Amino acid sequence: MKMHKLGLMAALAVAALAFSLALNAQEKKDTKREGPPSAARREDMLKQRMARMTEELKLTDAQKPKVEAALKQQAEKMRGLRDATPEVRREKGQAIRTDMEKKMKEILTADQYASWEKMRAQGREGRGGPGGEKKSGKKKVEQN
Repeated sequence: MKMHKLGLMAALAVAALAFSLALNAQEKKDTKREGPPSAARREDMLKQRMARMTEELKLTDAQKPKVEAALKQQAEKMRGLRDATPEVRREKGQAIRTDMEKKMKEILTADQYASWEKMRAQGREGRGGPGGEKKSGKKKVEQN
C-alpha cells in the first residue's frame, strides 16, 4: 500500500512539473516578438529615445519637434530597407545616417552635437558595432 501511495505521489509530482514547464514555455512564446515592431512599439521606442535625448542633450522646446521629425523620417527610411539585400541596405543605410548627421548638425548646438555623437557611439558599442564589444562579451579583434 505504501508503494502504491509513493508511486501515485511521484506521478502527481511529475505531472505538476510537466504542466508548469508547458505553461512556462507558452508564456515565453507569447512574449517573443515575431516580425517587425508594431506601430505602437515603434512609437514607444521613439518616445524613449526622445526622452533620453531631451535629458542628455538638454534640448530646447524649439529643438524637440525638429529632432522628433528627423528621427521619425530616419526610421521610415530605414524601415523601407527591410526587404533590401544586405549590400543595398548597407549602402542606403549609410546614406540615411549621413543625411541624419547633417540634419542634427543644423538643429543642435556644437556641444549638443558632440554629445549626440558620443551617445551614438555608445549605442553602437552595445550592439557590437564598429569599435565596440558585442553583447556576448567577445571583444573585437584589433587588426594592424
